[in-house]
Amino acid sequence: MTRTPLRPPGRAVAVLAVTAGLLGLLTARPDAPAPAPRTAPVAATAENTATVFYWTKTKNWARYNLHWAPDGGSWTTVPGVAMEAACTDWVKKTVSLGTAAGLQATFTNGSGTWDNNGGRNYALGTGALTVKDGVIAHSDPCAGTGPEPTPTPGPKATVYYSTAALGWSTANLHYQPAGGAWTTVPGVGMQAACAGWWKREVDLGTATSLRAAFNNGNGTWDNNGGADYTIGAGVSTVRNNAVTANAADPCAAEVPDTQAPTVPAKVTAAADGVSVLLTWDPATDNKAVAKYQVTRVGGSGGTVVTDVGSTVFSDTGLAERTAYTYTVKAVDAAGNVSAASAPATATTGDKPATPATGRPLGTDPRKDPVYFVLTARFNDGDPSNNRGGSQHVKSGNAANDDPMFRGDFKGLIQKLDYVKGLGFSAIWVTPVVLNRSDYDYHGYHGYDFYKVDPRLESAGASYQDLIDAAHAKGMKIYQDVVYNHSSRWGAKGLFTPTVYGVRDSQWSWYYDEKQPGFAYDGLTVDPKTGKSYYNGDLWSTAEPAGNTCLNWGKPTGGKSAEGYTLYNCQWPSPTSGMFPKALYHNCWLGNWEGEDSRSCWLHDDLADFNTESAAVQNYLIGAYDKYIDMGVDGFRVDTAVHVPRTTWNRRFLPAIQERVTQKFGAEAAKNFLVFGEVGAFVNDKWNRGSVNHSAQFFTWKERKEYDADDAKAAVEMYDYENQAGTAAQPTSTNAFLDGNAYHQPDHSKFSGMNIIDMRMHMNFGDAANAFNNGKDSDDATNDATYNVVYVDSHDYGPNKSAERYAGGTDAWAENMSLMWTFRGIPTLYYGSEIEFQKGKKIDCGPTCPLATTGRAYFGDHLAGSVTASDFSQVSAASGAVATTLEQPLVKHVQRLNQIRRAVPALQMGQYSTEGISGGMAFKRRYTSGGTDSFALVTVTGGATYTGIPNGTYTDAVTGDVRTVTSGTLTVAAPGKGNLRVYVLNGPGRIGTAGPYLK
Repeated sequence: MTRTPLRPPGRAVAVLAVTAGLLGLLTARPDAPAPAPRTAPVAATAENTATVFYWTKTKNWARYNLHWAPDGGSWTTVPGVAMEAACTDWVKKTVSLGTAAGLQATFTNGSGTWDNNGGRNYALGTGALTVKDGVIAHSDPCAGTGPEPTPTPGPKATVYYSTAALGWSTANLHYQPAGGAWTTVPGVGMQAACAGWWKREVDLGTATSLRAAFNNGNGTWDNNGGADYTIGAGVSTVRNNAVTANAADPCAAEVPDTQAPTVPAKVTAAADGVSVLLTWDPATDNKAVAKYQVTRVGGSGGTVVTDVGSTVFSDTGLAERTAYTYTVKAVDAAGNVSAASAPATATTGDKPATPATGRPLGTDPRKDPVYFVLTARFNDGDPSNNRGGSQHVKSGNAANDDPMFRGDFKGLIQKLDYVKGLGFSAIWVTPVVLNRSDYDYHGYHGYDFYKVDPRLESAGASYQDLIDAAHAKGMKIYQDVVYNHSSRWGAKGLFTPTVYGVRDSQWSWYYDEKQPGFAYDGLTVDPKTGKSYYNGDLWSTAEPAGNTCLNWGKPTGGKSAEGYTLYNCQWPSPTSGMFPKALYHNCWLGNWEGEDSRSCWLHDDLADFNTESAAVQNYLIGAYDKYIDMGVDGFRVDTAVHVPRTTWNRRFLPAIQERVTQKFGAEAAKNFLVFGEVGAFVNDKWNRGSVNHSAQFFTWKERKEYDADDAKAAVEMYDYENQAGTAAQPTSTNAFLDGNAYHQPDHSKFSGMNIIDMRMHMNFGDAANAFNNGKDSDDATNDATYNVVYVDSHDYGPNKSAERYAGGTDAWAENMSLMWTFRGIPTLYYGSEIEFQKGKKIDCGPTCPLATTGRAYFGDHLAGSVTASDFSQVSAASGAVATTLEQPLVKHVQRLNQIRRAVPALQMGQYSTEGISGGMAFKRRYTSGGTDSFALVTVTGGATYTGIPNGTYTDAVTGDVRTVTSGTLTVAAPGKGNLRVYVLNGPGRIGTAGPYLK
């Protein structure tokens, strides 16, 4: 989750820093409101006001405070401002909103009791507004002096409640007619209506609605996450936290589904060489669309029909210069088929000069330890594609002759033998798509997702060349991918914002002069200005057609640090109005553990995709299909937690599986590793108690069906799982032995996404802590043997440290020994094998030179030649790289990789600590076909194993042989960083003694 802190030219920005301690305080009071984001002031206009009335009858608080923030503005200081008496049962407060069109509000008694609408805050407009038991209305409840109207009998409410997802054997309705009193707990019993449904009819008297909660009579409640349900007169259903008013009787005889889905619309076909990318908008159905049928006509193949699960289809391997016509039909679960869409035609071009040759290696990813490189900082094979960008001088990089884009694919290809010589058989590379921002070398500011960044490629060293070269050496390529956001300049082919700019005496240095036909590619230098960070295509002095940004080009009234005039619409932001809501979210993130963390911008440079939009989904699926087709072996998913799990499970993960299966077969799809970054930077099992923001949550399929609309489904899922809480989450034994026996794992509920083991990562300041915290989460993870495990990265060190790990060589050796033998896939960030840049700040953006950070250039340590004869085996080396290869942790990781590669239990085995005394001690077993591998491991300390199978055990480190006859084996402490791996019927000592393994 690389985030480069930038600011608009000359403009000061406020940085919101939330410490772990502050977040802990906030979450210790679950009803406390989240702070709202801030935006820059705009030119003054007519002032808006809001008079907020709050209903007191059901609260009986001693005092009432309004805690509020104008839309886009700052919150009042907790506990807010005091409200005043208005009329019977009402208090009020009038507030000035300035130019804002509304406010966010919560209420409190000032003593720790809050009403924040069940954690969602109240979204209010202008004028007179009432908040009564969670219901918002535009009215003045204190207006008028006439007598109270004579009550007239009100209608009845018929309430149906679904327990299908709860498993309750009975249901009670606890309710309060509006303005009346609550029933006595637990309420009134409901009658069984039909399978999974309960019913109760309520006489509302003079009321028109009621508040309700439900319970099973044994202390388990559904009160809509603390907000209760508001139910009106007539027939209503309550199912999965959603109230449907004026509903049909859910127990009426089900009518057979004979209704076909709607016809897929906006089918478009675009040719690229001998491939065609087809996209369309989702069809709708009275139940749900199950799949699509794509029919292709043209060429010598005749008519071809393909079933597709998403709304994107990439058709490859077609004939050259041939017209193909496509139509799409939608199919529902009952087999009803829509009519065919309007046809879309595309004509192919010529075959690429060098056809794609990539094919994933397709083996079990748990066999492959991973080496993680920040490609632009690893090794420079081609200086001609180096670029410093607009921050080259300001950052201090120029003084070091160290442009941000320095390493490239050619440099990585040249040093594949170095990586193989360390023993790694997989390489994780940072994002490869064309980036666009002032400091974008890391790859996380994607601009053209369909184009590889030219600053990484060279003649004979394209991305395809890298993939093929790695595969030729038996090494996999895992590509870092971003679905959550684009650069602040949008995504080419989807949407690019236009900003206000003027090339006057103040701003001509920043806004490049427009050059006809000159398009940004990150690499090409504008011949007139000599710049490669060209932005002439992004700005306009005249207001563009269709502009949605307010006060276009008008001075804000502020000045830059240099004294330059600042203008409205000069800098893209989510609140500027530049980004269409259909494609991008228009808000700043206010709560990292709240629902808005999935639907707002994280940072200036990260324009947050509306991932629930079909157009965005099509764009991203089509883009990443391209890289799947090139033969990459897996995806590391950036900012996975900031996309709803429903969207992953419905759209993106099935699309990945479908494409790999289509191109390379089911076995390749099974072994295509997808591992997500779920940034849970805490030490507890569940991220501050929020299941939606915990890493293991993303390894599971959905447990129930939600609304067909992806945006609604995301909120429904969030609310449902949040209410279900941690105790109700699914559990798994997939990582654990059954005694001493390996058992077949159950992946039937697997989402398709594995995870980076954030809990171990956060605790690797001490290996024992990492071990104990890591295993504590494994029962809540679908299969923790696939967890990707590392100590530090391009973002953080242990305990959310901003520095590269500096615990010492012995501690590094101990951490490595644990990672390479415990469950999961060991991963090492480039240079850690020599403690590169230990203790240095990992990232400070352009405010300091890269050479002083954890992202410094590594190529100086790789200069010279190196040849690997096999994994962990270097046959020849000269120059600086030969010195690098002699370092103690290099020797350590080489032998760890040798041992792990020789013992299947250490790669894919389940584990147990049952019957074992000691610290970091465990047993692992893997059984498949003719393979049965059983190993006893202890790291640093001694251990005693009881209840193990009798037989001959050989230590893979020392070659020591033990014969077990009574089911017990005792191992002395090998010392810090050292370990023992006693393998039943093992191969003997593996490798030679080194500085730690001896």
